[in-house]
Amino acid sequence: MLANLGHLLGGKVAAGLISLIYLVLVTHRLGATDYGVLVLVNAYAVLVGSVLAFSGFHGVVRYGGLALESGDRAGFARIVRFMAVIELACGAVAVIVAALLVPLIGPRLGWSADTIRIAVPYSLAVIATVRATPQGLLQIAGRFDLIGLHQAVSPLIRLIGALGVWFAGGGLIGFITVWLVAAVAEGIAMWGFGLIAWRRLAAGEPVRGPWRGAARDTEGLKRFILITNFDITVRELAPNLAPLTVGWLLGPAAAGLLALTQRATSLLAQPTVLLSQASYAVLAAQVARGELAALRHTVWRSVVLALSVAIPIVLVLALIGDWLLVTLGGASFAGGTLLMILVAGARTAGLASAPLAAGLTALGLPGRSMTVGLVTSLALYPLLPLMLWLFGTDGAGWHALLQNGVAIVALAAMFRIDAQS
Repeated sequence: MLANLGHLLGGKVAAGLISLIYLVLVTHRLGATDYGVLVLVNAYAVLVGSVLAFSGFHGVVRYGGLALESGDRAGFARIVRFMAVIELACGAVAVIVAALLVPLIGPRLGWSADTIRIAVPYSLAVIATVRATPQGLLQIAGRFDLIGLHQAVSPLIRLIGALGVWFAGGGLIGFITVWLVAAVAEGIAMWGFGLIAWRRLAAGEPVRGPWRGAARDTEGLKRFILITNFDITVRELAPNLAPLTVGWLLGPAAAGLLALTQRATSLLAQPTVLLSQASYAVLAAQVARGELAALRHTVWRSVVLALSVAIPIVLVLALIGDWLLVTLGGASFAGGTLLMILVAGARTAGLASAPLAAGLTALGLPGRSMTVGLVTSLALYPLLPLMLWLFGTDGAGWHALLQNGVAIVALAAMFRIDAQS
């Protein structure tokens, strides 16, 4: 699992360094308000994509892996095609819905008429979220090196485009265009990498072929993918909804400050997803072999490892917070130290929660994780506007800390009980 995580972190480190360069270019050129608009346009597309798109990741890894273990390559191919068809169809619907709602949502988020016009085609950025099925293929094939490489695709395009906009003297519209190109390329690249894994795993099975009988012939597949997809949707809802809520209530400048603190603490956020990806395939294999003791050991060690890495980073951010924000974004981003500490604390709890959620899913209990996601993302969401009213932009940090704190306690309790039975 650590080897898998190493491949993923290698790509993420490269992407992080590239992102740091274009972030400085964009924030210094646009300032807090226009950078906030850029963030809101992208967050809107990502939110619609995360809500309406369908993730085939867990279904491909679990049931596709089982089919391969039994030597049923035709069954494996049928499952993958089934997941791909559903994911692509839902992605197309998400693009259309996002485009139709732009004229209604844009004015409330402080977008100008020019921004609204370009936000309509920006709905194609939803494509960046439609890539779970090929990522599942790469996981089964053990090609974590390609997953790591993929993480540098979007940042590299953003960097090249941002440099072009900078030297051309462009502004907000230019950067939005670059972000759109990067998002589309991110989605397409993952499907290309997935094809490499397909050729190895499917061993002669054509890409186009039968898929309709997959859900009927594979016991438990339909229920499993519905629950896991709903769980992913709920988990991604809160972080994707938060910047839009801040922009709606406090304006683009506040959304820009929140986005910069989130980017500054991304060193804690990104490993959450990577640790979940790196651990799930290993944990699922342990469950398949009946190694429950090894599963418990792996999960709890992963939690301790995550906390031991994250806590020192939070302490450093507490010491250099304001300097870091001004250095990254300019003077218009000053005064966000407390917000950064709160966001970093929330990300630390989220990082430690990742292996617990992956362990429950590997045990075939995705509903446990889904329940926690419902409570933290939906039931606690109404507190966000109240906290923004009480604490201003810092309220977003307090709310995120509350959500992730409740999640890690609940997941730890559930895993402790379920892993023993």
